[in-house]
Amino acid sequence: MIYAAPGTPGAVVTFKPRYGNYIGGEFVPPVKGQYFTNTSPVNGQPIAEFPRSTAEDIDKALDAAHAAADAWGRTSVQERSNILLKIAERIEQNLELLAVTETWDNGKAVRETLNADIPLAADHFRYFAGC
Repeated sequence: MIYAAPGTPGAVVTFKPRYGNYIGGEFVPPVKGQYFTNTSPVNGQPIAEFPRSTAEDIDKALDAAHAAADAWGRTSVQERSNILLKIAERIEQNLELLAVTETWDNGKAVRETLNADIPLAADHFRYFAGC
């Protein structure tokens, strides 16, 4: 199958022009406001702008992670397992979208991202749900 370039007619994936850091459950701009343009190795065209994160952004992410750790730790093992299984299901429900996105981002053949990389990510969540 041939996949159209992101944002063109028939494309499986469309990228926003700019993304933020995902911290504390929301996308936030980088502290210093710096971004870089990620280009696709598939066609050499820009995909989107992504944060050029700094130590301050990492500190914000760590603070959010530490704040969430207590609640996650109080969550029952069964509920944590269910959450990880739901993540695996979502990955599988969006397999083609995620695989094509990965291919446009890193240039890897879509047959590999579709049949190996993304399914393996779902498998990892299932594995840890059962530990």
